[in-house]
Amino acid sequence: MSPSWITAFLDFAADGHDDGVRFWSTLTGYDVSPRRGDSDEFATLVPPDGDAFLKVQRLDGGADRIHLDLHVPDPRAAADRAIGLGAVEVADHGYVALASPGGFPFCFVAHPASVRPLASTWPGGHSSLLDQVCLDIPASSYDSESLFWSEVTGWEERGSTVSPDFHSLLRPPGHPVRLLLQRLHDPTGRVRAHLDWATTDRAAETERHVGLGATVLGTHSHWTVLADPQDRVYCITDRQPETGMLA
Repeated sequence: MSPSWITAFLDFAADGHDDGVRFWSTLTGYDVSPRRGDSDEFATLVPPDGDAFLKVQRLDGGADRIHLDLHVPDPRAAADRAIGLGAVEVADHGYVALASPGGFPFCFVAHPASVRPLASTWPGGHSSLLDQVCLDIPASSYDSESLFWSEVTGWEERGSTVSPDFHSLLRPPGHPVRLLLQRLHDPTGRVRAHLDWATTDRAAETERHVGLGATVLGTHSHWTVLADPQDRVYCITDRQPETGMLA
C-alpha cells in the first residue's frame, strides 16, 4: 500500500517550540495554521499554492526530531503490514503511530492531499524548496532499514553518484517529499533524520538562511550543512527544486 502523499513533521521540544515555528515559517515563507490537537500541539505550515506537506508539533518531552506521516486509504491495514516488516506500533488514534525497525517515528494517516507546491522565488531571482527528508541510519542497520522503507513506500531504491553512503528512494511524480538514506559512520544507535532544501543557487540560498538566523556548520561539494537558531541541523543542496535531482 504505497502512500499517496508524505508529510514531514518538525517536532519541537516545548521550550523551543514557539521560536522554532517562527523561524521555519519565515524560512519557508509559509503561514502557520490555527493550532489543533488536545493541547494545541499541532499546526501546519501552509504554502501559498498546492497542498501542505510540512507540519509542526510541540512535544510533551524529549528533544527536537523529525517524523513522517504517510497518507494511505486505510491506516490500520498499512500499519499491520508495516508491523509485519518489522515496525513497532506505538499508538492507534485513528491514525497509527509506529517506529521503524531502527526506531524512527512515523504515522499512517488517512486525510488526502495531491498537489505539490511550487518552489519559492526569492529576491535576486533564485528559487528553493524544502523537499527532502534524509534518514540518518547507523551503519549496522543501514541495509535492513533501507529495505524497510523501500518496502513500506513501494519506492525503488537507487544509488547515488555523490557518495556510496547515500541511496535515495524514487518518489512518484507529484510527491512533495523525497527520501534520502544516509549511512552514518556511527556503528549503532537509533535512526534519526534531517531536512534538505533544493535550490538553483546554493550560495544565495545559504546567505538567505544565515540572514534569518541560521549558522553554517560545513560546506561540501554538493551541499551545505546549517543549524537553525535552536541547533536543529539541516542542509541546502544543489538539487533542482522542480525535479529534486542534481543538475
